[in-house]
Amino acid sequence: MIQIQAALFWAYATGATFAVSAGRQLQWWERSVYGEGVRTRSRAANPYLALTLLYAAVLLVPTGLFMLWRNPSWATMQVARDHDGVWAGFVLFYAGGIVVAALLGFLAAQLLVLVGAGYWAYLQSVGGHFLLFGTLVHGWDGNGYRRTLTTSARAYREWPRDSVVNNVLHFLTSGTFLALLVLGSAVLGTLFLTEIGWLVEGWQLPGADEERKVPRPVAVAIAAAGVYGLPFIGALGASLLVRLAGWPLGLAAFAVLAGVALLTRRSPVRWLYGLVGVPGRHWKADPEITAARSA
Repeated sequence: MIQIQAALFWAYATGATFAVSAGRQLQWWERSVYGEGVRTRSRAANPYLALTLLYAAVLLVPTGLFMLWRNPSWATMQVARDHDGVWAGFVLFYAGGIVVAALLGFLAAQLLVLVGAGYWAYLQSVGGHFLLFGTLVHGWDGNGYRRTLTTSARAYREWPRDSVVNNVLHFLTSGTFLALLVLGSAVLGTLFLTEIGWLVEGWQLPGADEERKVPRPVAVAIAAAGVYGLPFIGALGASLLVRLAGWPLGLAAFAVLAGVALLTRRSPVRWLYGLVGVPGRHWKADPEITAARSA
């Protein structure tokens, strides 16, 4: 549903976000695979992995191909003017790459969740979404936002002749934006409902809700801000630093700031992560709580 230059980043980030949202369930599933010391079911039967791949194959791939067919100029960030500028084999790699990227994002985050490194699994989502927003905001030439907010190569070339407001209004009243609204209602609606649903499902496991430090609506808001808001702000900040100081110095300065915000032991992001109630280490359902609820 978005431009092909950013689609793989989004797919990877989505797979990682799904795995973090279902972190507690994945830990429970891993233990159930080896019931009483022997394997009792296949890891390939993991329902959360299957649903993630289904989401990528049924929603991300078709909507992306639709936008590529409907407006190849916008879908390629004004690189290809029409269908003749898109290699047919590239479409095949794009369709398969979306599913593979979602799979890799899920598996990477799941692996970290299962070894008790839930925060690092969350950073997979942050990194993927940062690259997504960085591509849309800055791009490879500093004009990512122009390429995103124009519907044709001609409109992109003529961007400097009009005000930013008028250019944005032209995009918001275009058929391309209308198509994005219609497709986005299904793609983003399913995305958010799945992530919130899996979070709530994890909180309902016996003993899990005790690790949540804030009310559920606040926890969902914090999770959304951490997964989407933080990477978007980071992409804007990185773009500004690159514009002011150039690529080497700008990225170096951003790396230092990001390291302080994300990786230090007392970072504010780590603290907020601990409020949501997603696993930051190994976790299992409390058997005493389970027995008490069954009585």
